[in-house]
Amino acid sequence: MPHVVVQYTANLDPDAKIGALCKTLAEIIVAQRDGAGARVFPIGGTRVLAYPTPHFAVADGAADRAFVYLNVRIAAGRERALVVAAGEAMIAAVRSHFAAIFASRPVGITLQIDEGQPVFDAKHSNLHPLFEGR
Repeated sequence: MPHVVVQYTANLDPDAKIGALCKTLAEIIVAQRDGAGARVFPIGGTRVLAYPTPHFAVADGAADRAFVYLNVRIAAGRERALVVAAGEAMIAAVRSHFAAIFASRPVGITLQIDEGQPVFDAKHSNLHPLFEGR
């Protein structure tokens, strides 16, 4: 982890460049460092996935209303200040990414970081070894 899931109203697709947003968020996540310079989040565990929602009603249901929900799931155990700093960096990037759209139409944006201990957590991956020592 972290895993970021971006859900957004599909009416944003023509202008939102969601793929670029995903790449930016991944870059921000892997750039996070603690006071000693160690990575806060592992590169190999970073995932940013986006899903347009073709069916939606936002606010009063007018066709130009839009919404973006970013849910960031992280494992427990990191210092709160490091998590807050990561959240602040991500929301700043999201605000910048959507600035032109935000200025031209009604858009709601929410970024939430959830931290928790899973009841069950199975993994099968060969991604982490690719980044050992980085």
